[in-house]
Amino acid sequence: MRPVRKVLIVGGSGFVGTAVAARLARDGVALVVPTRRRERVRHLLTLPTVDVVEADVFDPAALAQLMDGVDAVVSLVGVLHSRPGSPWGPDFGRAHVELPTRLVAAARRAGVGRIVHVSALGADPAGPSEYQRSKAAGEAAIRAAGPEVEWTILRPSVIFGPGDRFLNLFAGLLQRFPLLPLGGAGARFQPVFVGDVAEVIAAALVRPDAAGQVVEMAGPTVYTLRQLVDYVGTLSAHPRPVIGLPEGLAMLQAAVLECLPGPLMSRDNVRSMRVDNVASGAPQPWGRQPTALESVAPGWLGRANRRARFAAWLLRRE
Repeated sequence: MRPVRKVLIVGGSGFVGTAVAARLARDGVALVVPTRRRERVRHLLTLPTVDVVEADVFDPAALAQLMDGVDAVVSLVGVLHSRPGSPWGPDFGRAHVELPTRLVAAARRAGVGRIVHVSALGADPAGPSEYQRSKAAGEAAIRAAGPEVEWTILRPSVIFGPGDRFLNLFAGLLQRFPLLPLGGAGARFQPVFVGDVAEVIAAALVRPDAAGQVVEMAGPTVYTLRQLVDYVGTLSAHPRPVIGLPEGLAMLQAAVLECLPGPLMSRDNVRSMRVDNVASGAPQPWGRQPTALESVAPGWLGRANRRARFAAWLLRRE
């Protein structure tokens, strides 16, 4: 297997992409991070090996230029909401299916050796949500890269860390409202730390045994959504009553939220929660020990004080 000296990170300006770029920069890997607006990635400009390029990754000519001299590609683009459609909506189709297909074609033409693609735990062509079905179609496009391009697919559970849109979202809602009506309160998740995801991506780029593998990524513990929201409320010093909604009311709530800009929840999100977001086996590959939520979340969700430590102890006992 040839060495990886230069990597194209598609979706490198986002939450996970920032962690991946920082991790690879520590190893001295040259990184190309495309973006439509350079000002969105100012936080990456301090990394010494990062080259930020204004480009449209859906443009074949631009994508060909981005692939020039690249040894590997990290594919991170994903969206949580889309206009509806069958078998998936157009926004899911563009981000989850069309883009991986274009990446594979461009990588083949450029002679790129490897693609590491981040999908999602629960990706399934017969899944109940458009999100899950489109993610599965994207995985199929990545598998088609072989044998010319070696591939690895990562399936993370919901990813947490400073700057996430999961725990921080609930922290903001709990600060603003006296109670929280919650669809999918009983849905089960196995959240994974963003630092662990970045480490596994870095390993997958260079490990020969990662080629052709679909790897699940999760944390050490399974929680219900209600448990996670309660924990966030305690850490952030804004505990609130959580009212679990049956699916019918959750769908009604989501339909209303869909009318808002940047919706917090969609009906497709509710359908996704019909399936537990839990690893089927070991939470992480290659003998890695996952980072516990309780060991890092107090650092940005609240004061690392007696209240936070007591909340972590309670959560582990439930």
